[in-house]
Amino acid sequence: MVAETVAVLIPARDEAERITAVVEEAKRFVSRVLVIDDGSIDETASRARSAGAEVIRHAVNLGKGAALRTGFEELIAGGSDAVIVLDGDGQHDPEEIPDFIRPARESGVGIVLGNRMWNATGMPPVRYWTNRIMSSIISWLNGQKIPDSQCGYRLIKKTVLERLKFTTQNYDTESEMLIQAARLGFKIRSIPIRTIYSGQASKIHPGRDTLRFIGLVLRNLVRRITAR
Repeated sequence: MVAETVAVLIPARDEAERITAVVEEAKRFVSRVLVIDDGSIDETASRARSAGAEVIRHAVNLGKGAALRTGFEELIAGGSDAVIVLDGDGQHDPEEIPDFIRPARESGVGIVLGNRMWNATGMPPVRYWTNRIMSSIISWLNGQKIPDSQCGYRLIKKTVLERLKFTTQNYDTESEMLIQAARLGFKIRSIPIRTIYSGQASKIHPGRDTLRFIGLVLRNLVRRITAR
């Protein structure tokens, strides 16, 4: 795998303030950057395009999972062998893109996942403990140690994406991706990344998105039991 076959996907909503810098930094490491503007009401799309990204725009907000699915379909159809996802709000450092590409060359690795929990200084306490709990559950379901299952910074190989069958379209899509990849026999490799928090407001709805996560876990537990 070489950098030329890896694309960057940035799902974004109302990130006009930060998207230019994120795109420009990502373009230093890969030739193709795709921004999915998920129903923004600001200038996210135009600024991303001016910074050198390809842009696909959802007319209305469909959810982060729906934005990811749109991006995956476009990039895999366009010949990318792997997709690196990072957020458009500046919480993920594009300088770390090469750190994801190197371990993806290992045999059996399907996903390379960022891990902020090795040094979570600055992470809001509610996010920290929610992540710990959710990561423990995902690790148990997967039979693999996943220290930071809620990290959106990740590389997913084409061989994984072609076999995933998503049933979600919100933040639970990121967890569903890990569960399905592990069930398909792929290894999920975690690497340490920086924890960057500089006042960005989370778009996660604590109640609604927690219920979606619980529903995802329950569906997969039922699937595991009935498969025995």
